[in-house]
Amino acid sequence: MANVSFAVFGTILTVLLLLLIVVGARRLLGLRIGLLRTAAGCFVALSTAGIVTRGVGGVEQNPSLLTLVIGSALLVTMAFLMLAELVVPHGSSPITWYRALRRWVARTRRYSRIAAIGVRHGLGPYLRGRGRRRPGLARHLRLALEESGTTFVKLGQVLSTRRDLLPPEFIAELSQLQHEVPPAPWAEVRTVLVEELGTEPDTIFASFDEEPIAAASVAQVHRATLRSGAEVVVKVQRPGIRPLVEQDLDIVATLARALHERMGWARTIGINDLAQGFADSLTEELDFRVEAANTTAVRTLALARKSPVVIPQIHTDLSTARLLVMDRLPGVPLGSKPLEGAEPRAGQLLALMMEQIMIDGIFHCDPHPGNVFVLDDGRIALLDFGVVGRIDANIQAALQDILVAIDRRDRAGLSDALLEAVSRPEGLDDQALERALGQFMASHLSAGVPPRLDMFVDLFRILGAHGLRVPPGVAAVFRAVGTLEGTLKTLDPGFEIIEAARTFATSRIADRFSPPSLRQAAEDETLKLLPLLRRLPRRIDRITNAVEQGRLSVGVRLFADERERRFVSGLVRQATLAFLGAVTGVMAVILLGTTGGPALSAGFTLYQLFGYNLLLISAVLMLRTLITSLRRDP
Repeated sequence: MANVSFAVFGTILTVLLLLLIVVGARRLLGLRIGLLRTAAGCFVALSTAGIVTRGVGGVEQNPSLLTLVIGSALLVTMAFLMLAELVVPHGSSPITWYRALRRWVARTRRYSRIAAIGVRHGLGPYLRGRGRRRPGLARHLRLALEESGTTFVKLGQVLSTRRDLLPPEFIAELSQLQHEVPPAPWAEVRTVLVEELGTEPDTIFASFDEEPIAAASVAQVHRATLRSGAEVVVKVQRPGIRPLVEQDLDIVATLARALHERMGWARTIGINDLAQGFADSLTEELDFRVEAANTTAVRTLALARKSPVVIPQIHTDLSTARLLVMDRLPGVPLGSKPLEGAEPRAGQLLALMMEQIMIDGIFHCDPHPGNVFVLDDGRIALLDFGVVGRIDANIQAALQDILVAIDRRDRAGLSDALLEAVSRPEGLDDQALERALGQFMASHLSAGVPPRLDMFVDLFRILGAHGLRVPPGVAAVFRAVGTLEGTLKTLDPGFEIIEAARTFATSRIADRFSPPSLRQAAEDETLKLLPLLRRLPRRIDRITNAVEQGRLSVGVRLFADERERRFVSGLVRQATLAFLGAVTGVMAVILLGTTGGPALSAGFTLYQLFGYNLLLISAVLMLRTLITSLRRDP
């Protein structure tokens, strides 16, 4: 009976010791572990203790060797828990593992397919950073993007507008990108309607045309009639498009990182930022609530100015992330039929776009003829605000100044306005930039030479040659204006967009310096400065008294920000742990290399015991430093 009680007591003591080892490993690593990992850690600790006990031998005769056994079990348990955290982070479960595995398999399959398409079109060496530019490369790139599907076609379409980044032959090829897709079956569309509306479509719509009037890669559009009798169009997102786009965006980001590491030109143009901007834009396009908010905002501003250009009204109560319901505008897309007296409408459309860019700061990014409708009553309407550009007041003023400087042939003014609109690099040669802009004006703005929109291509090249990176918002403005030029030429072949834009910008500058505007600006600035002016005499008096009494001093606080203090303290803590780990490691090596000393067992001395224990402490400190570094790594 006594033997049984002793065995039970020993088992309980062993379990408690194992739990203590696991808890100690967890605390030293700063990790959170669940029941499953605790059990696994106990098993690892027990196995390690058994192996070390058999290896050193004589533990019963020399209890001091237990420190070596426990330390070894602690070290191996820490290594096991760290590896488990890196492979399967805390909080995951078999379900999440399965889902993550499925996503990984799907992403890998898709990535392999994209890579195979690129290799088939001869793009493999360029992805590895070894290819050289050769004839026909632009065409092969276009074909590869077309074959890769929706996301890559849209990427090519966006790149086709970046004349500041790509050579003319690439722009010409990518401008031809098209992606014809058949409409989704009605059964799948109906499923999306039920999921988004929360009820059967018949309860909301009196009629719903099952045949779409337009089908694109992201969505398709159907005619419908509400129960109230209002005629609407319903934009329905294609079923299953979001997971595919998310996979493709992950591939785009991976390719961007690879090109950034391997190709100098990719780092120069900021390819990672371009990829992130494209991903953000496409993600917004997949959320129809963003388009609904954009359309409502632009419509409100247009109605406030009594613009003759029509913006459709959104039924926000029926619109969701995958469903957009708006009033149906009776008309046809621009270019579907010949127009008479189109010149006033071209001016109206340009005025609306310029007001969006120069005044509102939110503008349509893709005003191509398909997004411009000619209504039955002769008015024109602007549709599809899924992708809009946004710029702040400083960029708006800089764009106005650019147009005015071009109008006045002022190269210094143009240089100053450009530097307000783009990011200024370190070491910019201002004089060289002004000389280049002077040559640009001599080429494109000489007397008798009408300004053309393609002159901005040369302007972007000058910026790139001097290391000036065009921000996405500014690039979106010129992309929209370039697209608008083709639309206005469809409305009125003789319409001069640059001349009209210069006139608009000049009038805006004149408005800014008109007496009412100056008076309003003065009033606004005075109201902002009034609280400061009230406090100024009292502060001057305090400073004067401090100077007279010799109490004036300047205090500088280093690391005033809490985030900076946390960062520095964490860095010091890691450096201290690494130093202590290195020192104990050196001490351990010295002791292990020392001969002699009191013998604890056959072939095992006290110096070796101290050495092995110090070596364990060194390894524990190094593991703690390593896991902290990995967790701090962004």
